[in-house]
Amino acid sequence: MQEHSAKTAFSVGDLARASQCKVETVRYYEKIGLMPTPQRTEGGHRIYNQPELKRLIFIRRSRDLGFSVSQVRDLLRFVDEPNHTCGEVKALTLAQSEEVQRKIDDLQRLHKALLEMANRCKGESYSLEQCPIIDALYDEM
Repeated sequence: MQEHSAKTAFSVGDLARASQCKVETVRYYEKIGLMPTPQRTEGGHRIYNQPELKRLIFIRRSRDLGFSVSQVRDLLRFVDEPNHTCGEVKALTLAQSEEVQRKIDDLQRLHKALLEMANRCKGESYSLEQCPIIDALYDEM
């Protein structure tokens, strides 16, 4: 972002590159209202400024941390509207942290199940008809 800090206007392509998003993502965020409707040149091209770049980076970073679009909308509302507190942001962040932990727990259970299936397999010494992994995939949970 450093090289773009002196730039005052960005095309949609420049904005996408500077924020490490795709052009389609920028347009999608505009369509769903996370990004404001951009100004346009006389030729109809979108024009963005530093505040839009900052907002897009905020959105991208929030999404990278696993916040849903709805949660990002809430975070932006906290930023855009007066009278919100850091406590509201903290509560949303803690809820997201719990969701991430739930996913980690699910992935660890999945990892354990896969290792257990693999450990039952003797590899090349068994035919496919005798493969315990294939059998386990046919079994109901």
